[in-house]
Amino acid sequence: MDYAARIAIEPDIIRAAPKVLLHDHLDGGLRPATIVELAEETGYDGLPTTDPDELAQTISRGANRNDLLLYLETFAHTVAVMQTAEALERVAAECAEDLADDGVVYAEIRFAPELHRDRGLALEEVVEAVLAGFARGSEGRGIVVRVLASAMRQRASSVEIAELAVRFRDRGVVGFDIAGPEAGYPPARHLDAFSHVMRADFHITIHAGEAFGLPSIAEALQTCGAERLGHGVRIIDDISFGPDGDAELGTLAAFVRDRRVCLEMCPSSNAHVGAVPSIAEHPIGALAELLFRVTVNTDNRLMSGTSMSNEYRLLSDAFDWDLDVMRWTTINAMKSAFEPFDKRLELINTVIKPGFAALGADGRQY
Repeated sequence: MDYAARIAIEPDIIRAAPKVLLHDHLDGGLRPATIVELAEETGYDGLPTTDPDELAQTISRGANRNDLLLYLETFAHTVAVMQTAEALERVAAECAEDLADDGVVYAEIRFAPELHRDRGLALEEVVEAVLAGFARGSEGRGIVVRVLASAMRQRASSVEIAELAVRFRDRGVVGFDIAGPEAGYPPARHLDAFSHVMRADFHITIHAGEAFGLPSIAEALQTCGAERLGHGVRIIDDISFGPDGDAELGTLAAFVRDRRVCLEMCPSSNAHVGAVPSIAEHPIGALAELLFRVTVNTDNRLMSGTSMSNEYRLLSDAFDWDLDVMRWTTINAMKSAFEPFDKRLELINTVIKPGFAALGADGRQY
């Protein structure tokens, strides 16, 4: 892609464009006012402030500390107020509404059901509440929302969560994931869970290559059956660049590109946890130019103070991405979604391509 010949996209065009989101955590995207209201309703008294604007700033500052473990600490407040069916349904409904308002037409939202049982909810009740919220929040808004069930990699419930995901496969859950601290908790620790999902002909995405390097990516793909990589930024470590800019791919990077493994990249979040120094130095620019299956995602909209439109604005400014590059990454995401093939194709041909054409994208393929 010749970035030098491109013109950055106007913010109103970015917002209007149909977008696809594959990596977003439900407990990382609450409205600050909702946190305050739910804390009052449920008796949670651990908030640092009850002013919604101050709370948003406090959580964002707390997350932006260049360390994944410190970043994860900020979830204590959101998870604490998501312990009843009513709260879970409300949070999910508002998530769907907010994404639709930002022009997202398809989203896979992940969350860890095991984290929402402090007040006695069964795992099935947790999932049912979230699915009900997504159904309510997406109705009539031109967005399809699906669920990824995440197990926490530092815990021992992954088989139970994998079984849960498969049981709900025909009700809106489309895949299984593991999340949490990456270093010290390799994905192969949960091989029984991944084996269950694979035997059920179900879908797997794994957080890998964010806070830990190439071994995490290799294990996720080669041992655990990952179809997509959550983040995957460290794949850049297997690519060397010569003085003239020519790239030489190592065997793992070549495998990822050849197999069209989807990279669920989250630029702002990656910068906040210290996985990359800055947006301008994010590997997404080089990986897009090398035609890896790059996608753009938010990860945690509250913690990173972001949205899909904001992520594309930042990338447009950093790499001169134009509307055609945005279209390409959006189609990349829809191709790699866990929705059935016919429905993916329908969204690409009846929503995404016409939506970008109406905005002036010429449909160039890369």
